Amino acid sequence: MATTRPTPKSASPGAPPDKSVPQVASELWTLTVDYAKQEIRDPVRGLGSYLLWGSVAMLLVGLGMVLLAIGGLRALQTETGSTFTGNLSWAPYGIVLVGAVVVLGIVGVLVTKGKK
Repeated sequence: MATTRPTPKSASPGAPPDKSVPQVASELWTLTVDYAKQEIRDPVRGLGSYLLWGSVAMLLVGLGMVLLAIGGLRALQTETGSTFTGNLSWAPYGIVLVGAVVVLGIVGVLVTKGKK
């Protein structure tokens, strides 16, 4: 008795025909490029915008803090009368420096606390 090989099933009438290897490779390349655009380019654009606005905010807040420190120093020097004269002329600078360090410490604690 002779064995017969099964004949391949014919494709159904609505099924697409088999694709050639170059056509599949071309579709794979297109799919890969589209995926890279979606998953890399778009988030990087969003990150750039986030970094831009964060940098602008950091510069403005930093400038504001410097101006507040200078204003506080000027107020201590002019509004305290003769309290900080002579041997205590350094005291307003120390007070402003300590205040700035305290504010910086508070901000540092708040920033690191939010990352947990």
